[in-house]
Amino acid sequence: MSNVSYKDSGVDLEVYAESMLRLPRLLNSTFSNRVIRLDGGFAGLFRLNGDSARYVDPVLVSCTDGVGTKLKIASMVNRHDTVGIDLVAMCVNDAICCGAEPLFFLDYIAMPKDDPDLLEAVVKGIVVGCGESGCALLGGETAILSSVYQQGEYDLAGFCVGVAERENIIDGKSIQAGDVLIGIESSGLHSNGFSLVRKIIFDVAGLNPLDKAPAELAQFDGQTISDLILTPTRIYVKTVRKLLEQFGANKGISGIAHITGGGLVENVSRILPAGLTLQLDKDSRTIPPIFSWLQELGNVDDFEMERVFNLGIGLVLAVRPELAEQVINTVDFKSRQIGKIIAS
Repeated sequence: MSNVSYKDSGVDLEVYAESMLRLPRLLNSTFSNRVIRLDGGFAGLFRLNGDSARYVDPVLVSCTDGVGTKLKIASMVNRHDTVGIDLVAMCVNDAICCGAEPLFFLDYIAMPKDDPDLLEAVVKGIVVGCGESGCALLGGETAILSSVYQQGEYDLAGFCVGVAERENIIDGKSIQAGDVLIGIESSGLHSNGFSLVRKIIFDVAGLNPLDKAPAELAQFDGQTISDLILTPTRIYVKTVRKLLEQFGANKGISGIAHITGGGLVENVSRILPAGLTLQLDKDSRTIPPIFSWLQELGNVDDFEMERVFNLGIGLVLAVRPELAEQVINTVDFKSRQIGKIIAS
């Protein structure tokens, strides 16, 4: 009887070692002087009060999320350099809703077998996302699960830890009737509703991800369907941090909502105190063509579109009415007033 090895069960330790050798330089590129180096250690170390920050009563803020079935499309076209950005965005955009400064990020990548090229591409995207949000990629885990995932499949999860001064935490409690809702544009689909996206595009319409984008989506001229639906989730960290520095937490800005699954109404409602509701001005919203195209292609009703997709608004701020114009003029992306808070 011949000897049985780990490689026979689907895990090649030599290839795994090659994968791991590619990662340190990527992680190191995200380190600030608040990271305490522990090369080869079993954990990552980070100072709350480094050279660039001082907190009197710090509160840690933690978030976790994934990319979902958007990964299926990345695998279909063998393009993995953007989903890492999505992974970071889905976590840090949640953290900033509390007014937090994202500090560091950890990833979990599960594959059926070691693939150094795929792993490196994914982590490069994570590094880009960490760079955009100003946080360190402090570590992670790569799991080889040959009996769980089929060839060509993989999964991602991310974990973000941030910090906020306790007195500056934004929890929505200071929202009051009359506050204005300002919507900040999304970059497209972000990372929500992709089971429906895939159903519409591939099952109902019978399209191929490498088909040219339709003529009605003029901004994607010359690109493929996969290009437009793999557009990474926008990261709002820098613009929110700038707003908080200028207007102050719970003073000018009373609430922040990240618009993900559940759409505009459900996600904004999550942060409202009892006795208040939102009044949306639908005439103020211009739905980007990609959503209208999907809706027509799949014959999806309005209610379903509203509760599945962001429909062009990726982040919503509740602000005092006298500051609304200043906030809109300060935001780095297109933004506009989309409604207000009223007594329910």
